[in-house]
Amino acid sequence: MENKKYYIITYGCQMNLHESEKIAGILSSMGYVLAENVKQADVIVFNTCCIRENAEQKAEGNIGALKQLKKNNKNLIVAVGGCMTQQKGYAEKLHKEFPFVDIIFGTHNLENFKVMMEEKAERKKTLIEVEDGNEIIYEGTPKTRSSYPNAWVNIMYGCNNFCTYCIVPYVRGREKSRSPKDILSECESLIKEGYKEITLLGQNVNSYGKNTEYGDFPELLAKVAELDGDFRLRYMTNHPKDLSDKLIDVIKSHDKICKSIHLPIQSGSDKILKAMNRHYTKADYLEKVNKLRAAVPDIAITTDVMVGFPNETEEDFEETFSVMKEVGYAGAFTFIYSRRSGTPAAEMEGQIDEETGKKRIMKLIAYQNAFNRKTSKNYEGKTVRILCEGYDDKKKKYLGRDEYGRMAYFDGTEKVLGNFVDVKIVKAGGISLYGELVKGE
Repeated sequence: MENKKYYIITYGCQMNLHESEKIAGILSSMGYVLAENVKQADVIVFNTCCIRENAEQKAEGNIGALKQLKKNNKNLIVAVGGCMTQQKGYAEKLHKEFPFVDIIFGTHNLENFKVMMEEKAERKKTLIEVEDGNEIIYEGTPKTRSSYPNAWVNIMYGCNNFCTYCIVPYVRGREKSRSPKDILSECESLIKEGYKEITLLGQNVNSYGKNTEYGDFPELLAKVAELDGDFRLRYMTNHPKDLSDKLIDVIKSHDKICKSIHLPIQSGSDKILKAMNRHYTKADYLEKVNKLRAAVPDIAITTDVMVGFPNETEEDFEETFSVMKEVGYAGAFTFIYSRRSGTPAAEMEGQIDEETGKKRIMKLIAYQNAFNRKTSKNYEGKTVRILCEGYDDKKKKYLGRDEYGRMAYFDGTEKVLGNFVDVKIVKAGGISLYGELVKGE
């Protein structure tokens, strides 16, 4: 009986989930299969995120925890890649602190992971491959997708915005767009394979195609929406400064495009937005929201909000809170500003104390939770179309989301998995909905 080889991959954020699927695809092509736990694994890969310093600290803690496992299993390969390793001088720091790590690779070296694995088999020393930049976009890398019936498709890489709190442009490089031909080909294949939801990914999808002959993002989105098949389409993330009337028209015109958009505000204070280098004002942002709602009245808008940015006064915070109340978000990812070395904001005077940040964020969370409970009640008695994504072992129910991103739980059979079903909502609890299957078993 042939001995199987096993792998485990952990990833730090949504943006590198798809890259982790590429690493999984490379390892699968080498004969590895997914392990049930770290003790079973022959290869453990950390695909890291470093947007926030606490994410980096958590990753380092998880890497350090493998020291004993590595000591007990000399053949175990530990690899660390992603944004964290791409920071200037960090690969050397990681090697010094965790000498048992076998492979350290940057965001621009992922496509070469198979070669790194093969090279590591012939050497004992740590293999470090971290390039400063790469203008090449590789197509055809094998992928092992892990989120059926949802699929993630990168349409571009990198970022040109240089928000003062963000490390991404420094570790991901400048914006690079994939060709529409390659994107459409990938999406067509996914639809044929039975995927029912496709999410187009980019640090700022609205700037897709700039300085190329590819056309712009609204044109790309429309082309994907026009593909044959029963599927729905999402995209993230949108930068408010680049959200165009043309994009709003495309959202309005295509039923396959979910009536849901993630539009990060970050702050409602013009002073703070300027310090963040966001290139829009509160008024600009609200004008975009009003245009969206005028074109698509039932659109669900979600956002990112940061509190405690350097020099944020109570008045600045109240400006942010006023935007939350005026817009009425379907969901909000709230963060306390985390000082990130290597970014301009980290060097700013007027850093806000932790207690003030906690007080402000708790106010936002309390408001958003109450708002979600209120709007959830509007679902009761309605029948909604749900894409069944899985089964919740604790609740003993199937689950899935509607096009607005709201999660619903319901009874059914395995036949509903990966399919669209109609669910009549009988109870709303916070952001979760509970219903009965109307059709589609």
